[in-house]
Amino acid sequence: MPIRQVFTEGAKPVKVWTDDIDARSQAQLINISTLPFIHHHVAAMPDVHLGIGATIGSVIATDKAIIPAAVGVDIGCGMAAARTSLTAEQIDEKALKKLFDQISRDVPVGRAQHKDDRALTTAAEPFAAPLKAMTDKHPQLLKAFGRFSNWVNQIGTLGGGNHFIEVCLDESNRVWVMLHSGSRGIGNAIGHYFIELARRDMERWMIQLPDRDLAYLPEGTEHFDDYVEAVSWAQAYARENRDQMMRLVLAALARHLPAFSVTEEVVNCHHNYVDRENHFGANVWVTRKGAIRAREGDLGIIPGSMGAKSYIVRGKGNPESFCSCAHGAGRRMSRTAAEKQFKPADLEAQTQGVVCRKDKGVLDEIPGAYKDIDQVMTNQSDLVEVVHTLKQVVCVKG
Repeated sequence: MPIRQVFTEGAKPVKVWTDDIDARSQAQLINISTLPFIHHHVAAMPDVHLGIGATIGSVIATDKAIIPAAVGVDIGCGMAAARTSLTAEQIDEKALKKLFDQISRDVPVGRAQHKDDRALTTAAEPFAAPLKAMTDKHPQLLKAFGRFSNWVNQIGTLGGGNHFIEVCLDESNRVWVMLHSGSRGIGNAIGHYFIELARRDMERWMIQLPDRDLAYLPEGTEHFDDYVEAVSWAQAYARENRDQMMRLVLAALARHLPAFSVTEEVVNCHHNYVDRENHFGANVWVTRKGAIRAREGDLGIIPGSMGAKSYIVRGKGNPESFCSCAHGAGRRMSRTAAEKQFKPADLEAQTQGVVCRKDKGVLDEIPGAYKDIDQVMTNQSDLVEVVHTLKQVVCVKG
């Protein structure tokens, strides 16, 4: 389905792939489009919803500037998925419960981290020297890291919020592992640190913004190159975090299920990040805030909520979306609103058939708080094609 709406109130158009957008999200998108360095237009994916400064589900191409708050503080957050040779016939309800317990033991969730870093030292080694150089230049970052300074022990950990690990079945009853996480506390600290530097620069240069969270770093200024270096570090760290979690989860499956192999279909993609790309004849910075890259042939992952279907997709390379697509269902209501509206009985009903937590502690992640993933997929039929349809049977939440 092509673009559904175009907003023209700003300096550049905003092209939107859905009719389901609230007034506050629309205002955020228009605010972004007024900035002087926006390239060509702003794209809003069908899962678009309110964010901080920039809407989640937006794709922002910028010329010689980056907005740190648009990249966000969960730098490099994204998805990984692996298809196995296992089939539904090889797992029963007892095995699913064992998997839930094993994964919960092996992968720290929430604020927890690994107690012993020896197994993770090799994974951490490439990150150590660049991080030291970063903190030598910005010693305030060490204070910002706080309790996250032991970043080695965070590799292979899930975090909280909407992060998850799932065991799923596809349309052929093949077993998949799918997970969602990012750069953990250390990426959060890096994000907040540079957002604050950008705000101070705006104040120092007396630049008026429609929203203080749209403070930006122009190329050639004091902090720009340092931010690019730091955000690249965090994005690589997030990828390694997902790789290490995938290793741990597959090992958990190996303990309780018949011998299996991982097929060639392994997907790993960011959906909160910035990168240098060429669009509409120019080399620009592309920030995908809750969106994934969908160049022609790119494989991506679009998850639903903890009780809904998810999709492995192949990009169509649509230039109007800056070769991007949605990153998930997108929230329909805030976490607070979900906790007020729903009860554990609702969660039980909406996650029927899934081995997962069903207590009030995860009510904010109830499927009813999210948009309809199938409608999201319909709205972006010109951006991606579906390769596999997944349905979870185990879900471990952060």
